[in-house]
Amino acid sequence: MQRKDFLQSLIGASAFIGLPFTTIGAVNTSIQELINNTKRAVNGNMFGFAADPIKKVRVGIIGLGNRGNTLLEMFQYLLENEMVEIIALSDISEEKVNKAAEKLALWQSEKPTLYYKSKTEWEKLTTRDDIDLVIIATPWDLHTPMAIHSMENGKHVGCEVPIASNIEDCWKLIETAERTQKHCMMMENCNYNEEELWVLNMVQEGVFGDITHTEGAYLHDLRALLLHDTYYEGQWRLHEHAERDGNFYTTHGLGPIAYYLNIGRGDTFAHLTSMSSRELNLSLAAKQAGHPIQNYKCGDMNNTLIKTEKGKSILLQFDVHTGRPYSRINKVVGTKAVHDGYPSRLYIEGEKPEYWGHNWLEEKEYNEYKSKYQHPIIKKLKAVSQGFKQGHGGMDFIMIYRMIKCLNLGIPLDINVYDSVMWSAITPLSELSVAANSQSIIIPDFTGGTWKNENPLEIMKEV
Repeated sequence: MQRKDFLQSLIGASAFIGLPFTTIGAVNTSIQELINNTKRAVNGNMFGFAADPIKKVRVGIIGLGNRGNTLLEMFQYLLENEMVEIIALSDISEEKVNKAAEKLALWQSEKPTLYYKSKTEWEKLTTRDDIDLVIIATPWDLHTPMAIHSMENGKHVGCEVPIASNIEDCWKLIETAERTQKHCMMMENCNYNEEELWVLNMVQEGVFGDITHTEGAYLHDLRALLLHDTYYEGQWRLHEHAERDGNFYTTHGLGPIAYYLNIGRGDTFAHLTSMSSRELNLSLAAKQAGHPIQNYKCGDMNNTLIKTEKGKSILLQFDVHTGRPYSRINKVVGTKAVHDGYPSRLYIEGEKPEYWGHNWLEEKEYNEYKSKYQHPIIKKLKAVSQGFKQGHGGMDFIMIYRMIKCLNLGIPLDINVYDSVMWSAITPLSELSVAANSQSIIIPDFTGGTWKNENPLEIMKEV
């Protein structure tokens, strides 16, 4: 192959399927050139973007498996309060759309149109003229094409994580959103969790002083679900681990951290390096279960280090192969305070050297901070969100409520297309770094330079 064609092939498929690591290693010095060649002209005009108010948001949902069904349940309160209407449901399974329609009938008298007859039926949903917002809860590789198709047909988009799996798709999403002037929000629910919102409020109120370092993760034993015959339709998620190596699930840890550090609003990701351990745990589990796939490329633990333009560091960890308690770490280190999550602990620096210590706050003092700095969103919605525990303890409900309420009012969404892309792009960039022996990778500026503007976070606005 010609050099240019070879380099382009390297970035085309997520995780560079089929290319041996030795081949990638031979072009280490060209990887940055490859990334730079994907760049497209963007202008950042979706920062602060507000569409016309929509009194009752008309919604179509694509994907009604485990995640799609949970999201559907989050609309109950909004339906009962006439903030939204579900117009159409789509899935490749007739059984799933029928079950979803039966559930919806408990809260909405109007019957939705159902699309299920082929793998492309979802396109009919996106081309209707009576839908304002398309919710996407399908396997990862469908997120970008569905989001782009929806925006091209005049729809706002709310998409499950990640919103893109390769660098070229990241640029396409931004380019489409800017041209069509449609919201494109990746629905990162962890940004709406009570602990993360509390820490964010303390950051905003100066409790941490100047932040120097953060850590986030997705440490979640998924072996049983990955190897399950039907939990992930066609075991699509297991195949990702058989064919790729890197951090596949960056956004649960990185989304809240990006808020803490004002990423896209005064700072941005500058460069990263990524390293994966060897793989053992998933293959051992597969052999024990007699699963036909017993060899996996994805290492058990991936560590990705990111530096921001303002010199702050981020450690992201990813491990869904190892038996261990769940954790997103949620560490924030500043000049005045430190927070560690799972379990949540807070350290506050004494004002004088004689008061410097090594202990976390006692329960009483911790609870005082918890009460004093509770995020306004939690104060407003906690009582309601507690009724939706199936939505990851209520954070799914808060996420859906905020998205719909912002559309009702015609104000900017909490998470914009640049946030969505910046948080998702770390996955393919981590794969590039891992494949190139942890080479440092410069992270593209997906904002067209507008990250330099120190704008406030939309999620700090009470609506």
